[in-house]
Amino acid sequence: MADTHPRLRAVWDLSVADVREYAGRHEYDGRIQDLSPAGVRDGLRGLADAASAGGRLDDEHDEAHLAIFERAAQVRFGELQLHRSNPYFHIGNMDLACYDREYAPQEDRDRARTAHLAAWPDAVDAAIAALDAVPAPVAQALTGAARGLAAGIGDDADPEVSAAARGAHARLISHLARAAADGSPGAALGGKALSALMGSAEGIEVDLARLAERADAERDRLSERLAESCAQVDPGRPAIQVARDLVRRHPDADGVIEAARVWTQRAIDFTRETALVPYNDGECLVLLAPESRRWAMAMMSTAAPGEPEGPSRYYITPPDPAWPEQEAQEWLEVFSDTTLPGITVHEVAPGHFSHGRAIRRAPTDVRRTLHSEAFVEGWAHYAEELCVEEGFCGGAPTFAIGVWLEALVRVTRLACAIGVHTAGMSVEDAARRFEADTHIAGQAALAEAARATFDPTYGRYTWGAAGTGARGVGIWLLAVPLPPRVACSRLSAARPARYGPATWLMRPGATATPEHARTGAGRVQGMSETDDLDALPSRELHDLAVRRALHHLDVAFLWDLLRALPAGEAIAGHPDHAGADALHLSALIGDAIDADDTDVADALRPFYLDYLRKHRGDLAGLEHHAGPQS
Repeated sequence: MADTHPRLRAVWDLSVADVREYAGRHEYDGRIQDLSPAGVRDGLRGLADAASAGGRLDDEHDEAHLAIFERAAQVRFGELQLHRSNPYFHIGNMDLACYDREYAPQEDRDRARTAHLAAWPDAVDAAIAALDAVPAPVAQALTGAARGLAAGIGDDADPEVSAAARGAHARLISHLARAAADGSPGAALGGKALSALMGSAEGIEVDLARLAERADAERDRLSERLAESCAQVDPGRPAIQVARDLVRRHPDADGVIEAARVWTQRAIDFTRETALVPYNDGECLVLLAPESRRWAMAMMSTAAPGEPEGPSRYYITPPDPAWPEQEAQEWLEVFSDTTLPGITVHEVAPGHFSHGRAIRRAPTDVRRTLHSEAFVEGWAHYAEELCVEEGFCGGAPTFAIGVWLEALVRVTRLACAIGVHTAGMSVEDAARRFEADTHIAGQAALAEAARATFDPTYGRYTWGAAGTGARGVGIWLLAVPLPPRVACSRLSAARPARYGPATWLMRPGATATPEHARTGAGRVQGMSETDDLDALPSRELHDLAVRRALHHLDVAFLWDLLRALPAGEAIAGHPDHAGADALHLSALIGDAIDADDTDVADALRPFYLDYLRKHRGDLAGLEHHAGPQS
């Protein structure tokens, strides 16, 4: 900790549970964050003091990256005071499952677990002092996860420590039970708060109305893809009927984890064989989810960047044995032979597990420890459609159907998050929306709907997906407006990490919004700021023109630009490039620019301005596109 920049340390101190588990900062082992009102005030004061005294970071990307996380902490705890209304923070704070992974010798982890457990009484005191504004739907949704915390108390725990912890835990459950019975019936944050929460975490401004429109458009696109794939299975029936019949074919509750193991190995093998990502090392275990985490059907806990090499954990949540048979069957449909392959691609390879391998190689503490959730989830969502394009499962339509079904669930999350928090949608209304727009029903639909109350940004998987065009593939793929087929080495062997989204996004350090590095301020310039094109630097004009051409597949412009570059004439004349498409051309342009000793952007400034002025009406849709720069 002594060598850590004080500003970064202050952010960590306000995110103890996350940086301990997902960043591997185990100096926080055995410690619980003080989430009492006074403790949070002290943390925010420490954040402000560090910002005043700490100075700027030398690295421009890291400075912008860190500034976004500082702002997000201020919004989360200062402006919105979510520690008062959302038990989710307190449950994560107490969770002992973070010591399950083999990142250190067992005795060290046991010692940390005991210290952590001994701090439960203080943590519960802080939680009860803070949680004075918990809406009833939030308390109802999280009581099960809170109860599950006790499953982490081992039989071999110190009896005195265990007894005190169990007593504290009972007090927390009683507090949540009162909130579930007597809390406000509405869980809505409101439009301003939701926009601030979503936008501050990613360093962008969020227009919820536009986002809701995009969600509906993405739903329509996915429904069309679903219909196309279902027609290959049974062209005479409606797509949703075909899909719902398919998801009824699933393992039983005892077989779900073994089925996930089989698909995990297949996904890893396929990702390695097709070179979809740059790093294919590491071990991934498939295990039953800890009880405290069974609010999610599947999740990944990767070997964190700050840890020695060790296995990652792909957690699966089968149905509760106490559930009625119908509810259990509805839950198992999530893990059907059709949908489990796509879920596994998302969680394992080339999704979260693969991304985790890349983050371990990030070059700085900022990039290794502060991860954009939208970027991480957007990558995994993109990976699913990438695997459809690349022929996973031999191109079987059932795999594609599973991907479209899961994507429909995720885009419905976005619609329901906006609805619940800004438009008066109840949990029951949201569950009906899931049943209408997706294949899930009953308990599974209700669980997805309830999640909107305590995880209001869970639309992060796909928010903004429709902005990528006909092949929109997920929120942070707005940063790379390219189709899924553009994978790693398919573009340019000389520059795969720069022009293939699969490897560009997975390059060391790609842990948050690509805009940070481009703007230096952590916020993308929208057209409201670039209406005067003459005011933009030449390099930004180049980037904007290339993005516009890529987005609209304007091959003619890209050929003209390549020929206009001094080093591009020879490249353009090479017979291997005669049939180059827009994506290949963008890679060649980057190669040509890098081959020049001087920046040619200024010389080509009139060329860029003429093109952009002709297409000014198209530029607003690119305001958040800041993908790989040529």
